[in-house]
Parts: sequence; C-alpha cells; structure tokens
Amino acid sequence: MSSSEQSNQELSERIDTLEMRLAFQDDTIETLNQTITAQWREIDALKRQMALLVERLEDAQGNAEGARNEPPPHY
Repeated sequence: MSSSEQSNQELSERIDTLEMRLAFQDDTIETLNQTITAQWREIDALKRQMALLVERLEDAQGNAEGARNEPPPHY
C-alpha cells in the first residue's frame, strides 16, 4: 500500500468517525430538546394549578375571617 493510499484510508476513517460522532450528538441534542420541552409544559401546568390553589386558599381564608373576629361562645 502506498503512502498516498494509506493517507486516504486514514482520512476516510477519520471522516467516518467524525460523522458517527455528529450523528450521535444530533440524536442527543434532539432527545435533550424533547425532554426540556416536556419539562416546560409540565412546569406551566403546575404553575396554573398552583395559581388556582392559591386563589382557592385566599377565598377560603376570606370566608373564615368572619368567624375569627367573633368571640368564642364561652365569652
């Protein structure tokens, strides 16, 4: 095998290695992107739930305050 053929074969192997790495990295990036997107959707849903719970708690506290201002029955 001549030096030129050996050099071309090495270059071809290096290119193949780089292409495999690039394909793996592309797949990894896509997987991470899907994971992050799913997490943001879940965070948004949880924020909406939290806001509703805070609103319900405030309503419940507002309704209970009238009873707090009244003296207990034994007074």
